[in-house]
Amino acid sequence: MDINTPLALLGGISPQQFMRRYWQKKPLLIRGAIADMVPPIPRAQLFDLAGQEGVESRLIQHGGKKGAGWSLRHGPFARRSLPPTTRAGWTLLVQGVDLHHEGIHALLNQFRFLPDARLDDLMISYASDQGGVGPHFDSYDVFLLQAAGKRRWSIGRQKDMRLQQGVPLKILERFEPEETFVLEPGDMLYLPPRYAHDGVAEGTDCMTYSIGLRSPAKRHLGADLLARVAEAHAEELEHAVVAQAAHTHYRDPGQPAVDAPAAMPEALLAFAREAVALALQAPDAIERALGETMTEPKANVWFDDEEDVPAQPWQRVVLDRRTRMLYDARHIYINGESFLAGGRDATLMRRLADRRELHAKDLARASDDAKDLLHDWCEAGWAHAE
Repeated sequence: MDINTPLALLGGISPQQFMRRYWQKKPLLIRGAIADMVPPIPRAQLFDLAGQEGVESRLIQHGGKKGAGWSLRHGPFARRSLPPTTRAGWTLLVQGVDLHHEGIHALLNQFRFLPDARLDDLMISYASDQGGVGPHFDSYDVFLLQAAGKRRWSIGRQKDMRLQQGVPLKILERFEPEETFVLEPGDMLYLPPRYAHDGVAEGTDCMTYSIGLRSPAKRHLGADLLARVAEAHAEELEHAVVAQAAHTHYRDPGQPAVDAPAAMPEALLAFAREAVALALQAPDAIERALGETMTEPKANVWFDDEEDVPAQPWQRVVLDRRTRMLYDARHIYINGESFLAGGRDATLMRRLADRRELHAKDLARASDDAKDLLHDWCEAGWAHAE
């Protein structure tokens, strides 16, 4: 993707201009972001998807009174358990549709002017007339693409972030809208993080696609990285301790007798700080932990082994749409695993991560080790060979 070429998806500006002018700064309404929009997945197929195990779905209904009448149920849902489409005031949310439908996955790929590490998934909201989830805010950026029907969006720079009590959803107590738009098929609205918004369907068969971004909380990310560093480098750290100190276990030959036995010894605290510091000093410890974390598949994602991988040479290798693949200066990361890579093979794998496919000309330059690794990924269902 040429990041300097104007895109209809962004209202006739380039990805570079969008990121500079609007990204995490202010909303952007785009009329006709996708011309002649036709939903890649029809209503019936979306309802069938909501009935499958391993697909996250939610059903939200409300009775129209403030703070009252809201209900939330989690799927999977049999078709007969969903309300009739003629009944007003209900919404079906189906998360991660890009993992299950090639057309939706292709649509999400149009947003790859953003780093893959930040792109999360595409959620579809189907709503009957007057359906919605109430005024709320998200901690991440979101693109709201209208795929079918109409939805009225009210938005505002909310200062009062207090939520209604006793409601199964995170609904703002006092929503103060500043602007209102009605989006029709193909229109799109971008909102920065924590920008309050309320979408209400106008008429039946309203489908809105929410392209959400990953925004890990610092405390959660830090805890996960520390756990991964400790697990991945346990053996390396043992060697490092042996090399840097006379003892691998805590010792205190100078410990005096105490009259306050419950007090934590200062020497033990110092020993603990040194142990953590050694873990973080391991080569590429944080980099590897971050790459593995950001490519870890979600809990409801699994891959089917492929027993009949075609014999090489291949004409094409393409990543499975569920596969997450990233890289840094020294490593390749795929589905929660990390690989040290350099030279020509590193260039090849980075191309695979960026383009999500390799062709015969690319594959001809791969080393035997790289071909073996690609074969392993194909057998695991992470990629597919032709």
